[in-house]
Amino acid sequence: MIKIQNTLSGQKEEFAPRKEGRVNMFVCGPTVYDYIHIGNARTFVFFDVVAKYLRYRGYDVNYIQNITDIDNKIIERAQKAGVDPLEYAKKYSDIFREDMKALDVTSPEYKNATDHIPEVIKQVQTLLNKGNAYVIENDGIYFDLSTFPDYGKLSGRTAGMADDAVSRIDDSDKKRNRGDFALWKHPNSTPPPNGSGNPNVPIRINGEPMWWNKDLGWGRPGWHIEDTTITEKYFGPQYDIHGGGQDLIFPHHEAEVTQQCAAANIKPKDFVKYWMHVAFVVNSVKSSDYHGAGKKQKMSKSLGNFETANELIKKHPKEALRFYLLSAHYRSPLDFSEKALKQAEAGVSRISEFKHKLELAKGGKEKETKNIEKARKEFSKAMDDDFNTPQALSSVFDLIRNLNIYITRDFLDKSSIESLKVFFAEIDSVLGIVPTKQEKIPDEVLKLVETREKLREEKNWPEADKIRAQIEDLGYTIEDTVYGPLVVKK
Repeated sequence: MIKIQNTLSGQKEEFAPRKEGRVNMFVCGPTVYDYIHIGNARTFVFFDVVAKYLRYRGYDVNYIQNITDIDNKIIERAQKAGVDPLEYAKKYSDIFREDMKALDVTSPEYKNATDHIPEVIKQVQTLLNKGNAYVIENDGIYFDLSTFPDYGKLSGRTAGMADDAVSRIDDSDKKRNRGDFALWKHPNSTPPPNGSGNPNVPIRINGEPMWWNKDLGWGRPGWHIEDTTITEKYFGPQYDIHGGGQDLIFPHHEAEVTQQCAAANIKPKDFVKYWMHVAFVVNSVKSSDYHGAGKKQKMSKSLGNFETANELIKKHPKEALRFYLLSAHYRSPLDFSEKALKQAEAGVSRISEFKHKLELAKGGKEKETKNIEKARKEFSKAMDDDFNTPQALSSVFDLIRNLNIYITRDFLDKSSIESLKVFFAEIDSVLGIVPTKQEKIPDEVLKLVETREKLREEKNWPEADKIRAQIEDLGYTIEDTVYGPLVVKK
């Protein structure tokens, strides 16, 4: 039985989708005004794994992810660059899709916000008709939080908390309540008197794309409304899993709960069954930048302390990046460092080395089922427990450790070798960490590495250092990690 830590209840709950065997899942995608950073990539890789594991367990998964391609940040960047905002957004949307492909994120179906303007208009109109929204002339249409008593059920906040007053484009001083958020943003200047007649065709007013509706007037979506209009179109007002980064719990996801529940007349617990949130990738902060050494700071574009996924993809194999992003539990912060990336490369290299030995094995007489079945059970047990990827990885390395000598000496029979290949194909279909290519390291070097490992186990450090020197003389460096030695050509 799969269990998921539900942000809404604060508890680990048994997973039971609304419709047996069918899972509808939505994850908040990027606002495409720049390259995504590795913290964003952690969220997208993790939920790629969630979708793939649910499919591995036999569920029919309908997984969609939005792309915010109209937003204040996009407009500001585009105006500085002197280009059209929608063209600017398309550039970074295309880059995002390519980066996801490079990271082997293949499970979601992407939906652009600007392709769903009629749905946005329909939901805003519903909220106006129900009395949950109001108009501020020459400003926009806002959700009135005083009409929704259940506000704060997800984040544990109240409408009167100080930070609730500002949410990207929601900082109007004419709002009824400080936490009211924008649903439809009007242009600051007087718009043309007539629309294009087509809500899918925007015009530019002061450089900003604006869509026409006879009831709402000229405008563009607020930040939150696109998500609920997209999910309502494809799932209806209720579905199974909603995911995103930890920073989206408030205000974004709280606003989603508020507007969808108000529009559909449902309670927060009846909107999304399971809310899942991924913790930050964190950088160590220098003592000169922060009061006290050893502090951690989340990685973000606004702080300027981020590494882009695009840059890292060029430097590291996709399998190593996925391994790194899955090496900590998704609800725990993940430290970013070159050391962590090197360890991930070593882990992937160890898997690749074992797989290569399987390919070369001719088959002996020993039959093996116990360790393989144990690894499969431990893998599923870990993933069933709130998608515990580090524990799932441990089950793989336990198997390698237990059977490595049998493979090295070619003891296992052909049926056992085939069973191992099937197991690694299964875990790769979920985690995506088994390399298809590996740099060929000469047998002479590999034998020296094995000899050095034995000497290290015996704590014969002087002789181990001599072997290291021989390896380096052959043109290779060796770095010791928690997953074993990482051997790289100089």
